[in-house]
Amino acid sequence: MKLATRIALAVGVTVPLLVLACGWLLLTLVGRDLHRAEDSHLRARATAVAQDARTLLQAAANGRPTAEENRQRRLFNAALDVGVRLVGPDGTFSGGPQPDPSVALPAATKGPVTVGGGGRSWRAYALPVTGAQVSGTLWVFEPDTASRARIALVRRRVVTTALLAAPLSALLAWGIASAAARPLGRLRRAAAGLDPRATSARLEHRPTRIVEVDDLAATLQTVLARYDEQAARTAEALDTARSFAAAASHELRNPLMSMGTNLDVLAHPGLPGTERAEVVEDLRREHGRLLGMLVALRELGRGDLVEADAFRMLDVAEVADAAVAEARRRAPDALITLDAGPAPLYGWEPGVRILLDNLLGNALAHGRDARGRAEIAVGVGLAGGQVLLTVDDRGPGIEPAARQEVFRRFHRGPASTGSGLGLTLVAQQAALHRGTVELGAGPDGTGTRCTVRLPAEGSGREGELRLRRDWLTATAERSQSSHKEPS
Repeated sequence: MKLATRIALAVGVTVPLLVLACGWLLLTLVGRDLHRAEDSHLRARATAVAQDARTLLQAAANGRPTAEENRQRRLFNAALDVGVRLVGPDGTFSGGPQPDPSVALPAATKGPVTVGGGGRSWRAYALPVTGAQVSGTLWVFEPDTASRARIALVRRRVVTTALLAAPLSALLAWGIASAAARPLGRLRRAAAGLDPRATSARLEHRPTRIVEVDDLAATLQTVLARYDEQAARTAEALDTARSFAAAASHELRNPLMSMGTNLDVLAHPGLPGTERAEVVEDLRREHGRLLGMLVALRELGRGDLVEADAFRMLDVAEVADAAVAEARRRAPDALITLDAGPAPLYGWEPGVRILLDNLLGNALAHGRDARGRAEIAVGVGLAGGQVLLTVDDRGPGIEPAARQEVFRRFHRGPASTGSGLGLTLVAQQAALHRGTVELGAGPDGTGTRCTVRLPAEGSGREGELRLRRDWLTATAERSQSSHKEPS
Protein backbone atom coordinates (compact mmCIF):
# COMPACT_ATOMS: atom_id res chain seq x y z
CA MET A 1 0.00 0.00 0.00
CA LYS A 2 1.35 3.42 -0.95
CA LEU A 3 2.28 5.93 1.69
CA ALA A 4 -0.27 8.45 0.36
CA THR A 5 -3.04 5.83 0.63
CA ARG A 6 -2.03 4.97 4.19
CA ILE A 7 -2.10 8.64 5.15
CA ALA A 8 -5.47 9.13 3.45
CA LEU A 9 -7.02 6.20 5.32
CA ALA A 10 -5.58 7.38 8.61
CA VAL A 11 -6.91 10.92 8.11
CA GLY A 12 -10.26 9.64 6.81
CA VAL A 13 -10.76 7.68 10.02
CA THR A 14 -9.28 10.21 12.43
CA VAL A 15 -11.05 13.38 11.23
CA PRO A 16 -14.64 12.05 11.65
CA LEU A 17 -13.77 10.78 15.10
CA LEU A 18 -12.39 14.20 16.00
CA VAL A 19 -15.52 15.89 14.59
CA LEU A 20 -17.78 13.60 16.62
CA ALA A 21 -15.72 14.12 19.75
CA CYS A 22 -15.73 17.89 19.32
CA GLY A 23 -19.49 17.84 18.57
CA TRP A 24 -20.18 15.78 21.67
CA LEU A 25 -18.11 18.16 23.77
CA LEU A 26 -19.86 21.16 22.22
CA LEU A 27 -23.33 19.73 22.85
CA THR A 28 -22.40 18.88 26.43
CA LEU A 29 -21.15 22.39 27.11
CA VAL A 30 -24.14 24.05 25.40
CA GLY A 31 -26.56 21.82 27.31
CA ARG A 32 -24.83 22.67 30.58
CA ASP A 33 -25.01 26.39 29.83
CA LEU A 34 -28.72 26.13 28.95
CA HIS A 35 -29.41 24.25 32.17
CA ARG A 36 -27.62 26.92 34.16
CA ALA A 37 -29.71 29.63 32.53
CA GLU A 38 -32.93 27.68 33.13
CA ASP A 39 -31.98 26.93 36.72
CA SER A 40 -31.23 30.57 37.43
CA HIS A 41 -34.55 31.57 35.92
CA LEU A 42 -36.43 28.94 37.96
CA ARG A 43 -34.78 30.02 41.21
CA ALA A 44 -35.65 33.65 40.52
CA ARG A 45 -39.30 32.81 39.80
CA ALA A 46 -39.58 30.55 42.85
CA THR A 47 -38.18 33.28 45.11
CA ALA A 48 -40.56 35.85 43.59
CA VAL A 49 -43.74 33.82 44.19
CA ALA A 50 -42.73 32.24 47.49
CA GLN A 51 -44.61 34.90 49.55
CA ASP A 52 -47.81 34.49 47.52
CA ALA A 53 -47.53 30.72 47.87
CA ARG A 54 -47.17 31.03 51.65
CA THR A 55 -50.23 33.30 51.85
CA LEU A 56 -52.20 30.89 49.66
CA LEU A 57 -51.43 28.02 52.00
CA GLN A 58 -52.58 30.05 55.04
CA ALA A 59 -55.82 31.06 53.28
CA ALA A 60 -56.55 27.43 52.39
CA ALA A 61 -55.81 26.34 55.93
CA ASN A 62 -58.19 29.02 57.40
CA GLY A 63 -61.04 28.10 55.03
CA ARG A 64 -61.28 31.45 53.27
CA PRO A 65 -62.23 30.59 49.68
CA THR A 66 -62.31 34.17 48.39
CA ALA A 67 -58.89 35.03 49.76
CA GLU A 68 -57.65 31.69 48.46
CA GLU A 69 -58.83 32.41 44.96
CA ASN A 70 -57.26 35.86 45.02
CA ARG A 71 -53.93 34.57 46.24
CA GLN A 72 -54.01 31.76 43.71
CA ARG A 73 -54.67 34.22 40.88
CA ARG A 74 -51.86 36.49 42.14
CA LEU A 75 -49.53 33.49 42.40
CA PHE A 76 -50.10 32.45 38.81
CA ASN A 77 -49.76 36.00 37.51
CA ALA A 78 -46.46 36.44 39.30
CA ALA A 79 -45.13 33.18 37.84
CA LEU A 80 -45.49 34.55 34.31
CA ASP A 81 -43.62 32.14 31.89
CA VAL A 82 -43.13 29.18 34.21
CA GLY A 83 -45.48 26.53 35.50
CA VAL A 84 -46.32 26.52 39.23
CA ARG A 85 -47.46 23.70 41.46
CA LEU A 86 -48.02 24.29 45.18
CA VAL A 87 -48.40 21.13 47.19
CA GLY A 88 -49.82 21.70 50.66
CA PRO A 89 -51.63 19.79 53.40
CA ASP A 90 -55.04 21.00 52.14
CA GLY A 91 -54.56 20.25 48.44
CA THR A 92 -52.53 21.07 45.36
CA PHE A 93 -52.70 24.30 43.40
CA SER A 94 -51.21 24.26 39.89
CA GLY A 95 -51.13 26.42 36.82
CA GLY A 96 -49.05 27.15 33.75
CA PRO A 97 -47.04 24.72 31.62
CA GLN A 98 -45.92 21.75 33.63
CA PRO A 99 -45.75 17.94 33.56
CA ASP A 100 -48.83 15.85 33.82
CA PRO A 101 -49.90 15.21 37.46
CA SER A 102 -49.19 11.51 36.85
CA VAL A 103 -45.48 12.24 36.44
CA ALA A 104 -43.75 11.41 39.68
CA LEU A 105 -41.70 14.19 41.20
CA PRO A 106 -38.65 13.64 43.41
CA ALA A 107 -39.39 13.58 47.13
CA ALA A 108 -36.72 16.16 47.94
CA THR A 109 -34.15 17.94 45.84
CA LYS A 110 -31.25 20.18 46.63
CA GLY A 111 -31.33 21.82 43.24
CA PRO A 112 -33.04 21.80 39.85
CA VAL A 113 -33.72 18.40 38.28
CA THR A 114 -34.96 17.14 34.94
CA VAL A 115 -38.23 15.18 34.85
CA GLY A 116 -39.91 13.67 31.86
CA GLY A 117 -43.37 12.63 30.87
CA GLY A 118 -45.67 12.58 27.89
CA GLY A 119 -42.77 12.63 25.48
CA ARG A 120 -41.41 15.88 26.92
CA SER A 121 -38.85 16.80 29.51
CA TRP A 122 -39.07 19.57 32.09
CA ARG A 123 -36.66 21.35 34.28
CA ALA A 124 -38.11 21.47 37.81
CA TYR A 125 -37.12 23.28 40.98
CA ALA A 126 -38.63 22.70 44.42
CA LEU A 127 -38.72 25.38 47.12
CA PRO A 128 -40.01 24.55 50.63
CA VAL A 129 -42.64 27.08 51.82
CA THR A 130 -43.40 27.46 55.51
CA GLY A 131 -45.67 29.84 57.34
CA ALA A 132 -47.69 30.16 60.55
CA GLN A 133 -48.80 26.58 61.24
CA VAL A 134 -48.62 25.71 57.54
CA SER A 135 -45.94 24.19 55.26
CA GLY A 136 -45.74 22.97 51.68
CA THR A 137 -43.58 22.65 48.60
CA LEU A 138 -43.55 25.10 45.75
CA TRP A 139 -42.57 23.57 42.37
CA VAL A 140 -41.75 25.68 39.37
CA PHE A 141 -41.39 24.13 35.90
CA GLU A 142 -39.95 25.14 32.59
CA PRO A 143 -39.57 23.14 29.37
CA ASP A 144 -36.06 21.71 29.15
CA THR A 145 -34.60 23.70 26.27
CA ALA A 146 -31.40 21.62 26.39
CA SER A 147 -33.31 18.72 24.80
CA ARG A 148 -35.37 20.74 22.38
CA ALA A 149 -35.41 20.23 18.64
CA ARG A 150 -32.64 22.77 18.12
CA ILE A 151 -30.20 20.70 20.17
CA ALA A 152 -31.29 17.57 18.33
CA LEU A 153 -30.79 19.40 15.04
CA VAL A 154 -27.27 20.40 16.03
CA ARG A 155 -26.59 16.81 16.98
CA ARG A 156 -27.77 15.60 13.57
CA ARG A 157 -25.66 18.18 11.81
CA VAL A 158 -22.59 17.13 13.76
CA VAL A 159 -23.11 13.54 12.66
CA THR A 160 -23.68 14.64 9.06
CA THR A 161 -20.51 16.73 9.15
CA ALA A 162 -18.55 13.76 10.46
CA LEU A 163 -19.88 11.53 7.67
CA LEU A 164 -18.98 14.11 5.03
CA ALA A 165 -15.60 14.80 6.60
CA ALA A 166 -14.50 11.18 6.20
CA PRO A 167 -14.26 11.02 2.39
CA LEU A 168 -13.42 14.70 1.93
CA SER A 169 -10.57 14.66 4.46
CA ALA A 170 -9.27 11.36 3.07
CA LEU A 171 -9.29 12.75 -0.47
CA LEU A 172 -7.59 15.95 0.63
CA ALA A 173 -5.00 14.04 2.65
CA TRP A 174 -4.33 11.74 -0.29
CA GLY A 175 -3.71 14.71 -2.57
CA ILE A 176 -1.40 16.45 -0.09
CA ALA A 177 0.46 13.22 0.73
CA SER A 178 0.87 12.39 -2.97
CA ALA A 179 2.38 15.80 -3.60
CA ALA A 180 4.63 15.49 -0.57
CA ALA A 181 5.76 11.98 -1.59
CA ARG A 182 6.56 12.99 -5.17
CA PRO A 183 10.23 13.72 -4.32
CA LEU A 184 10.43 10.24 -2.79
CA GLY A 185 9.15 8.79 -6.05
CA ARG A 186 11.77 10.67 -8.03
CA LEU A 187 14.46 9.48 -5.63
CA ARG A 188 13.24 5.89 -5.93
CA ARG A 189 13.31 6.02 -9.72
CA ALA A 190 16.78 7.56 -9.71
CA ALA A 191 18.09 4.92 -7.31
CA ALA A 192 16.38 2.06 -9.18
CA GLY A 193 18.18 3.00 -12.38
CA LEU A 194 21.62 2.63 -10.82
CA ASP A 195 23.65 -0.54 -11.29
CA PRO A 196 27.10 -0.25 -9.69
CA ARG A 197 28.20 -3.38 -11.55
CA ALA A 198 27.44 -1.98 -15.01
CA THR A 199 28.02 1.77 -14.79
CA SER A 200 30.02 4.28 -12.80
CA ALA A 201 27.09 6.70 -12.65
CA ARG A 202 26.01 7.49 -9.11
CA LEU A 203 23.00 9.06 -7.45
CA GLU A 204 22.57 12.76 -8.15
CA HIS A 205 20.10 14.50 -5.88
CA ARG A 206 18.93 18.07 -5.87
CA PRO A 207 17.84 19.42 -2.48
CA THR A 208 14.06 19.40 -2.13
CA ARG A 209 13.89 21.36 1.16
CA ILE A 210 12.16 18.30 2.61
CA VAL A 211 14.45 17.21 5.42
CA GLU A 212 13.45 13.54 5.36
CA VAL A 213 13.90 13.18 1.60
CA ASP A 214 17.24 15.01 1.58
CA ASP A 215 18.47 12.92 4.51
CA LEU A 216 17.40 9.71 2.75
CA ALA A 217 19.21 10.79 -0.42
CA ALA A 218 22.35 11.58 1.56
CA THR A 219 22.13 8.16 3.23
CA LEU A 220 21.79 6.44 -0.14
CA GLN A 221 24.78 8.33 -1.48
CA THR A 222 26.79 7.28 1.57
CA VAL A 223 25.73 3.64 1.15
CA LEU A 224 26.68 3.69 -2.54
CA ALA A 225 30.02 5.28 -1.72
CA ARG A 226 30.68 2.54 0.83
CA TYR A 227 29.65 -0.03 -1.76
CA ASP A 228 32.18 1.43 -4.20
CA GLU A 229 34.85 1.36 -1.54
CA GLN A 230 34.13 -2.23 -0.58
CA ALA A 231 34.05 -3.23 -4.23
CA ALA A 232 37.42 -1.56 -4.74
CA ARG A 233 38.82 -3.34 -1.69
CA THR A 234 37.48 -6.65 -2.95
CA ALA A 235 39.09 -6.04 -6.33
CA GLU A 236 42.36 -5.16 -4.63
CA ALA A 237 42.16 -8.32 -2.53
CA LEU A 238 41.53 -10.42 -5.64
CA ASP A 239 44.40 -8.78 -7.49
CA THR A 240 46.66 -9.36 -4.51
CA ALA A 241 45.60 -13.00 -4.29
CA ARG A 242 46.31 -13.49 -7.99
CA SER A 243 49.66 -11.74 -7.60
CA PHE A 244 50.56 -13.92 -4.63
CA ALA A 245 49.54 -17.06 -6.45
CA ALA A 246 51.61 -16.23 -9.53
CA ALA A 247 54.65 -15.00 -7.62
CA ALA A 248 54.58 -17.74 -5.02
CA SER A 249 54.20 -20.49 -7.61
CA HIS A 250 57.17 -19.08 -9.51
CA GLU A 251 59.37 -18.69 -6.44
CA LEU A 252 58.40 -21.94 -4.78
CA ARG A 253 58.93 -24.04 -7.88
CA ASN A 254 62.74 -23.94 -7.84
CA PRO A 255 63.27 -24.85 -4.14
CA LEU A 256 60.63 -27.54 -4.32
CA MET A 257 62.23 -29.04 -7.42
CA SER A 258 65.61 -28.84 -5.70
CA MET A 259 64.22 -30.58 -2.64
CA GLY A 260 62.68 -33.24 -4.86
CA THR A 261 66.04 -33.84 -6.53
CA ASN A 262 67.80 -34.08 -3.20
CA LEU A 263 65.23 -36.60 -1.98
CA ASP A 264 65.86 -38.71 -5.07
CA VAL A 265 69.59 -38.57 -4.35
CA LEU A 266 69.01 -39.63 -0.74
CA ALA A 267 67.05 -42.61 -2.01
CA HIS A 268 70.15 -43.89 -3.86
CA PRO A 269 71.37 -46.98 -1.96
CA GLY A 270 75.09 -46.49 -2.58
CA LEU A 271 75.32 -42.82 -1.55
CA PRO A 272 78.42 -42.14 0.62
CA GLY A 273 77.89 -40.69 4.10
CA THR A 274 79.61 -37.37 3.39
CA GLU A 275 77.46 -36.72 0.33
CA ARG A 276 74.33 -37.77 2.24
CA ALA A 277 75.16 -35.19 4.95
CA GLU A 278 75.60 -32.48 2.29
CA VAL A 279 72.25 -33.35 0.71
CA VAL A 280 70.52 -33.26 4.12
CA GLU A 281 72.07 -29.85 4.80
CA ASP A 282 70.79 -28.59 1.44
CA LEU A 283 67.34 -29.86 2.34
CA ARG A 284 67.45 -27.99 5.64
CA ARG A 285 68.45 -24.76 3.89
CA GLU A 286 65.69 -25.12 1.29
CA HIS A 287 63.17 -25.93 4.00
CA GLY A 288 64.19 -22.87 5.98
CA ARG A 289 63.96 -20.73 2.86
CA LEU A 290 60.47 -22.03 2.06
CA LEU A 291 59.32 -21.45 5.63
CA GLY A 292 60.70 -17.91 5.64
CA MET A 293 59.08 -17.20 2.28
CA LEU A 294 55.67 -18.38 3.47
CA VAL A 295 55.93 -16.24 6.62
CA ALA A 296 56.94 -13.22 4.52
CA LEU A 297 54.07 -13.77 2.10
CA ARG A 298 51.67 -13.87 5.01
CA GLU A 299 53.04 -10.58 6.35
CA LEU A 300 52.77 -9.00 2.90
CA GLY A 301 49.12 -10.00 2.76
CA ARG A 302 48.44 -8.54 6.21
CA GLY A 303 50.00 -5.24 5.25
CA ASP A 304 48.22 -5.00 1.92
CA LEU A 305 44.78 -5.60 3.44
CA VAL A 306 45.04 -3.87 6.83
CA GLU A 307 41.97 -1.85 7.86
CA ALA A 308 42.04 1.81 8.88
CA ASP A 309 40.62 1.08 12.33
CA ALA A 310 43.76 -0.91 13.18
CA PHE A 311 45.77 2.34 13.38
CA ARG A 312 46.35 4.02 16.73
CA MET A 313 48.87 6.21 18.55
CA LEU A 314 52.12 4.44 19.44
CA ASP A 315 55.73 5.21 20.34
CA VAL A 316 58.18 3.88 17.75
CA ALA A 317 60.95 3.92 20.38
CA GLU A 318 59.11 1.26 22.41
CA VAL A 319 58.55 -0.90 19.32
CA ALA A 320 62.23 -0.53 18.39
CA ASP A 321 63.32 -1.54 21.87
CA ALA A 322 61.28 -4.77 21.63
CA ALA A 323 62.58 -5.51 18.12
CA VAL A 324 66.23 -4.98 19.15
CA ALA A 325 65.77 -7.24 22.20
CA GLU A 326 64.40 -9.99 19.95
CA ALA A 327 67.28 -9.55 17.46
CA ARG A 328 69.84 -9.80 20.28
CA ARG A 329 68.24 -13.03 21.40
CA ARG A 330 68.35 -14.50 17.88
CA ALA A 331 71.94 -13.39 17.25
CA PRO A 332 73.85 -13.30 20.59
CA ASP A 333 77.17 -12.86 18.76
CA ALA A 334 76.05 -9.57 17.14
CA LEU A 335 76.61 -6.14 18.65
CA ILE A 336 73.32 -4.25 18.35
CA THR A 337 72.97 -0.78 19.87
CA LEU A 338 69.86 1.36 20.16
CA ASP A 339 69.71 5.14 20.43
CA ALA A 340 66.00 6.00 20.76
CA GLY A 341 64.04 9.03 21.86
CA PRO A 342 60.26 9.61 22.05
CA ALA A 343 58.78 9.19 18.57
CA PRO A 344 54.96 9.29 18.61
CA LEU A 345 53.27 7.97 15.50
CA TYR A 346 49.70 7.24 14.44
CA GLY A 347 50.23 3.89 12.80
CA TRP A 348 49.77 0.14 12.71
CA GLU A 349 51.96 -1.31 15.46
CA PRO A 350 52.36 -4.81 13.90
CA GLY A 351 53.41 -3.13 10.65
CA VAL A 352 56.05 -0.98 12.37
CA ARG A 353 57.33 -4.10 14.10
CA ILE A 354 57.48 -5.94 10.76
CA LEU A 355 59.49 -3.05 9.32
CA LEU A 356 62.01 -3.08 12.18
CA ASP A 357 62.32 -6.88 12.33
CA ASN A 358 63.11 -7.10 8.61
CA LEU A 359 65.59 -4.23 8.72
CA LEU A 360 67.43 -5.93 11.57
CA GLY A 361 67.18 -9.34 9.91
CA ASN A 362 68.57 -7.95 6.66
CA ALA A 363 71.45 -6.25 8.51
CA LEU A 364 72.25 -9.46 10.39
CA ALA A 365 72.22 -11.49 7.16
CA HIS A 366 74.07 -9.10 4.83
CA GLY A 367 75.75 -6.52 7.07
CA ARG A 368 78.60 -8.52 8.57
CA ASP A 369 82.19 -7.34 8.07
CA ALA A 370 85.05 -9.33 6.57
CA ARG A 371 85.63 -11.14 9.87
CA GLY A 372 81.96 -12.21 10.06
CA ARG A 373 81.10 -9.85 12.91
CA ALA A 374 77.81 -7.95 12.91
CA GLU A 375 77.79 -4.43 14.33
CA ILE A 376 74.39 -2.81 13.96
CA ALA A 377 73.33 0.64 15.22
CA VAL A 378 69.62 1.50 15.40
CA GLY A 379 68.46 5.09 15.83
CA VAL A 380 64.92 6.39 16.47
CA GLY A 381 63.90 10.01 16.95
CA LEU A 382 62.09 13.06 15.59
CA ALA A 383 63.52 15.26 12.84
CA GLY A 384 61.70 17.95 10.87
CA GLY A 385 58.22 16.81 11.88
CA GLN A 386 58.99 13.21 10.95
CA VAL A 387 59.85 10.02 12.77
CA LEU A 388 63.38 9.21 11.64
CA LEU A 389 64.48 5.57 11.89
CA THR A 390 67.97 4.48 10.83
CA VAL A 391 69.71 1.09 10.79
CA ASP A 392 73.49 1.05 10.10
CA ASP A 393 75.67 -1.99 9.51
CA ARG A 394 79.37 -2.66 8.69
CA GLY A 395 78.80 -4.93 5.71
CA PRO A 396 80.06 -4.66 2.15
CA GLY A 397 77.33 -2.17 1.26
CA ILE A 398 75.07 -1.98 -1.82
CA GLU A 399 76.00 -0.50 -5.16
CA PRO A 400 74.03 2.73 -5.90
CA ALA A 401 72.57 1.24 -9.07
CA ALA A 402 71.08 -1.68 -7.12
CA ARG A 403 69.65 0.27 -4.18
CA GLN A 404 66.14 0.41 -5.69
CA GLU A 405 66.12 -3.13 -7.05
CA VAL A 406 66.55 -4.66 -3.61
CA PHE A 407 63.01 -3.54 -2.69
CA ARG A 408 61.54 -5.58 -5.54
CA ARG A 409 59.78 -8.74 -4.51
CA PHE A 410 61.88 -11.91 -4.50
CA HIS A 411 65.01 -10.00 -5.39
CA ARG A 412 68.05 -11.85 -4.00
CA GLY A 413 71.73 -11.35 -4.38
CA PRO A 414 74.00 -14.08 -5.72
CA ALA A 415 74.91 -15.31 -2.24
CA SER A 416 71.53 -14.73 -0.60
CA THR A 417 69.70 -17.64 0.97
CA GLY A 418 66.65 -15.63 2.08
CA SER A 419 63.20 -15.27 0.57
CA GLY A 420 63.86 -11.96 -1.18
CA LEU A 421 60.92 -10.37 0.60
CA GLY A 422 62.55 -8.72 3.64
CA LEU A 423 63.15 -5.27 2.15
CA THR A 424 59.90 -5.58 0.18
CA LEU A 425 58.09 -5.72 3.50
CA VAL A 426 60.03 -2.68 4.69
CA ALA A 427 59.04 -0.68 1.59
CA GLN A 428 55.43 -1.80 1.91
CA GLN A 429 55.10 -0.68 5.52
CA ALA A 430 56.82 2.64 4.82
CA ALA A 431 54.38 3.34 1.99
CA LEU A 432 51.42 2.19 4.09
CA HIS A 433 52.35 4.80 6.72
CA ARG A 434 52.82 7.49 4.03
CA GLY A 435 56.56 7.46 4.55
CA THR A 436 59.71 6.78 2.53
CA VAL A 437 62.61 4.37 2.74
CA GLU A 438 66.03 4.73 1.12
CA LEU A 439 69.39 2.99 1.20
CA GLY A 440 72.78 4.67 1.30
CA ALA A 441 76.32 4.33 2.54
CA GLY A 442 77.03 4.15 6.26
CA PRO A 443 77.95 7.26 8.29
CA ASP A 444 81.71 6.72 7.84
CA GLY A 445 81.42 5.54 4.22
CA THR A 446 81.40 1.83 5.04
CA GLY A 447 78.48 -0.52 5.27
CA THR A 448 74.87 0.40 4.56
CA ARG A 449 72.46 2.83 6.16
CA CYS A 450 68.71 2.27 5.74
CA THR A 451 66.70 5.42 6.49
CA VAL A 452 62.94 5.38 7.05
CA ARG A 453 60.97 8.60 7.42
CA LEU A 454 57.37 8.52 8.64
CA PRO A 455 55.06 11.51 9.22
CA ALA A 456 55.14 12.18 12.95
CA GLU A 457 51.58 13.47 13.08
CA GLY A 458 50.42 10.39 11.23
CA SER A 459 47.06 9.88 9.61
CA GLY A 460 44.40 7.32 10.31
CA ARG A 461 41.96 8.73 7.83
CA GLU A 462 40.58 5.91 5.79
CA GLY A 463 40.69 7.82 2.50
CA GLU A 464 44.45 8.41 2.72
CA LEU A 465 45.06 4.85 3.88
CA ARG A 466 43.10 3.52 0.92
CA LEU A 467 45.48 5.27 -1.47
CA ARG A 468 48.27 3.05 -0.10
CA ARG A 469 46.32 -0.19 0.19
CA ASP A 470 47.11 -1.30 -3.36
CA TRP A 471 50.90 -0.73 -3.09
CA LEU A 472 51.72 -4.40 -3.31
CA THR A 473 49.24 -5.02 -6.13
CA ALA A 474 50.54 -2.09 -8.17
CA THR A 475 54.07 -3.51 -8.08
CA ALA A 476 53.01 -7.07 -8.88
CA GLU A 477 53.22 -6.81 -12.65
CA ARG A 478 56.67 -5.20 -12.62
CA SER A 479 57.88 -7.78 -10.11
CA GLN A 480 56.57 -10.73 -12.11
CA SER A 481 57.98 -9.40 -15.36
CA SER A 482 61.39 -9.21 -13.70
CA HIS A 483 61.12 -12.87 -12.73
CA LYS A 484 60.58 -13.85 -16.33
CA GLU A 485 63.52 -11.95 -17.80
CA PRO A 486 66.24 -14.51 -16.95
CA SER A 487 64.29 -17.35 -18.51
